[in-house]
Parts: sequence; structure tokens; C-alpha cells
Amino acid sequence: MNCKNCQTEVNLNYCPECGQPVSLNRINGHYVIHEIVEVLICEKGILYTIRELLTRPGENIRHFLTENRSRLVKPIIFILVTSLLYTLVNHFFHIEEGYVQFDLGTKSSIGIIFKWIQHDYGYANIIMGIFIAIWIKIFFRKYDYNFYEILILLCFVMGIAMLIFTFFALFQGLTKINLMQIAGFLGVAYCTWAIGQFFDKKKPVNFVKAFASYMLGLITFTLTAILLGTLIDLMIKH
Repeated sequence: MNCKNCQTEVNLNYCPECGQPVSLNRINGHYVIHEIVEVLICEKGILYTIRELLTRPGENIRHFLTENRSRLVKPIIFILVTSLLYTLVNHFFHIEEGYVQFDLGTKSSIGIIFKWIQHDYGYANIIMGIFIAIWIKIFFRKYDYNFYEILILLCFVMGIAMLIFTFFALFQGLTKINLMQIAGFLGVAYCTWAIGQFFDKKKPVNFVKAFASYMLGLITFTLTAILLGTLIDLMIKH
């Protein structure tokens, strides 16, 4: 029998080349529960990933990039899941109205863009990560990490920041106590600490560079949104 995945000849229950089982069980309730439990508590599950990123982000992300990519949840999945979670909590409690406000009007393209950022900050944050990555590449150019590796770093780091925002948004939604300003401070502080630790935690200047990269990325993202909206308005008028 040949493996249905890679066509390697198989004499056992699993393919010796890719690990694909010879026969697949039908998907039922037990399968779904098993998949959920595996994602939450297995070695490379979300809870394990969160714990490792909260305690030793720099070491764990470097280990992911250079040695073992099976211990942590895949970075793209991690940032998408955490952003989705934040967006759901945010929309349910309308927390964005308390700490992310743009009053630029809804008729202009700039206003529409910033309205989207306000209501879908979780996903806008992913785009902002690209701008932060550019500044990190500039400030930490002497380190041997390419742009895509820096993006992976930010997927993990900003994913944890999203969870911080989600926790405070949920707490505020349930208690009506406005704590999102604190969440914003903690989110920036965590990103600064994690990025600085990733490159070299023994050099204090790296934490300054990390903070500068984050803030300049935020500023550049905002200016780009304004420029894009302005260009769209000019094109519409002409």
C-alpha cells in the first residue's frame, strides 16, 4: 500500500516518511473534542505558548526560529486567533468607544479608514505590525534576522498584547470599570520588553530601541492611513 499523502510504500499503520496514518477515523464528536483539547493543552498548544511567551519570550521565539518549530503554536495562527478573540470581546462590549476614538467624520475616506481601525483594531494591529517590523529592521540591522523573521517575532509578541487587551476589555465590560488605558500601557510595555529581550536582554539600549520601533511603527501606520485616505479623496474629487 502506498501513502495517500506522499505515495511512499507503507507496511505499518503510519507512513515512515510523513507520518500519515494508513486509515483515517471518521470525524465525530470525540474527534472534535480531542482536537480542541489538543490545541488548548498539548505541548504546542495555545496555553503552553502563552505561558512561554509571558515568561521567556525572547528565548522561546529565538528557539522557534532556529531550532524547534513544533513547541509553540504557529505564529500566524496565534496572531489571528488572539486578534479574533479581542475583536469579538471588543464588539460585544463596545470597548473601543472608550479608548480608541477618531472623530474625523464618516464621509471622508480618512474617516472611513479610521472608523475601520476603531472597530477592528485587532486586525488593524496586524497591519501595524508590518510598520513596526520595518523600524525594528532599521534599529536592529546589525543582528542577523531578516524581515520575515522579525514579522514572526511580532506575530507572537503582538498576539500576547492582544490577549492583554482582551483580558482588560472583558473585565471592563463585566465591571464597567474603565481600565483600557492601563491595558494600553501594559501592552506597549510587554512589546518593548519582549522585543528587547529577543535581541539581547543584557543591553539596556535594546529596550530603548524596541520602544522607539513600536512607537515609530504606530506613528508611521497612522500617517500612512491619513495619506491613503487623502489620496482616495483627491482621486474621487477629480
